[in-house]
Amino acid sequence: MKVLVSLCVFVPLLALATAEEEAVLESILRDRSHIEETLRLAADEKAGDYAAALQRLRKIYHNSIRPMEQAYKYNELRQHEISAYPGRTLGDSATDGEITSKPMVLFLGPWSVGKSSMVNYLLGLQDTPYQLYTGAEPTTSEFTVIMHGEKIRTVEGIVMAADSSRSFSPLEKFGQNFLEKLVGIEMPHKLLERVTFVDTPGIIENRKQQERGYPFNDVCQWFIDRADLIFVVFDPTKLDVGLELEMLFRQLKGRESQIRIILNKADSLATQDLMRVYGALFWSLAPLINVTEPPRVYVSSFWPYDYAPDTSHELFKREEISLLEDLNQVIENRLENKIAFIRQHGIRVRIHALLVDRYVQTFKEKMSFFSDPELVFKEIVDDPDKFYIFKSILAKTNVSKFDLPNRDAYRDFFGINPVSSFKQLSAQCSYMGGCLLEKIERAITHELPSLLGSINSSKNPTLSSCEATGCGEKPKNRYRRN
Repeated sequence: MKVLVSLCVFVPLLALATAEEEAVLESILRDRSHIEETLRLAADEKAGDYAAALQRLRKIYHNSIRPMEQAYKYNELRQHEISAYPGRTLGDSATDGEITSKPMVLFLGPWSVGKSSMVNYLLGLQDTPYQLYTGAEPTTSEFTVIMHGEKIRTVEGIVMAADSSRSFSPLEKFGQNFLEKLVGIEMPHKLLERVTFVDTPGIIENRKQQERGYPFNDVCQWFIDRADLIFVVFDPTKLDVGLELEMLFRQLKGRESQIRIILNKADSLATQDLMRVYGALFWSLAPLINVTEPPRVYVSSFWPYDYAPDTSHELFKREEISLLEDLNQVIENRLENKIAFIRQHGIRVRIHALLVDRYVQTFKEKMSFFSDPELVFKEIVDDPDKFYIFKSILAKTNVSKFDLPNRDAYRDFFGINPVSSFKQLSAQCSYMGGCLLEKIERAITHELPSLLGSINSSKNPTLSSCEATGCGEKPKNRYRRN
């Protein structure tokens, strides 16, 4: 009986204590309404229009670009440099997975600077069973992909790589050790319907790549090449630049327009100290970012708890909203970016086909009855300038010399693909399907620009209306940096 009475007294007290703890927690948590407002999470998108445009894009790719890729084995072309073109490696082949994939936001930076906490904050996962683990010590040892799903579940890296409907199947080339360090988290979230987050292991300067058991820099490069927005996160205590961080910024060359530097945990410093740290961050990064206009830097504390007293609350709030607007711009432009990527991909495939055609034509012209095919082609591939291989492409087409691939790439390419296995472009025609060159040129010059124009016109068909301009007011430039 005494036990029963004690329980009757204890249960209400426990409920009261829990209620008090929740009240205290709510009092120190920051209001998140500006996240939903800035990212327009409550707004319903025209899913039908987006799906229809995506279907048209897929059809153009499969009908006009993919056949040329396959005929001239574009995906087997490799470059010696890290990246031949900003944003994609030269040998990458577009797939349905890449066409239908959502914009990717990549989080990079030293260990324990708040990358995982930032993801938790943006998705509202704090104090839920599904939050990413955080701590003062190095906590994230996996590449974690947070994506949309009908229910909350964890997806193993081996499963992600095996699923051809996703865009992660190329990750198999980094080996089983890496796939064990890759994990996916699916959850039904409004923001994840429009974007995918990737949280990465923190950079630890005293650790060698070999200790990770997989090529860490190569994996980072794969994600960098596919990211639409790259957040490089620092905190006031980790501004030193070591060899691994220096290598990371070398991999980011050419991607400056996608990079955003984040000085996190800003409310841990007084205003005067924060200014010194801000200057020290630029001093550390200046040798690594050799561009006229440096990347945008956001200064705030990206976690759900209230800012520390006597710090620049208003500044941190404005910086946070500015970052959210940046993210929203990427989300809103995701379809245009995909169309532009497929068009650029088509241009590179066309250039590759024209070069292979020129190699084949030169080989046939130089061959005679008594010639040794291997010696003839070796002479051509070792010194293509002697036979005007590349110069003829510039002279006869509207290709820019800056878009031409590295000559050495073709020595390796023809080392595994005999020149005799390719037909000339003039022979790549059929009565029903037409000519491959005409189809890809039509896609580049007409079909894809037309699709892009239809997207832009449907977004805002009446730019001169009062609704668009504010009835005489100067329209806001959404692309201007605040």
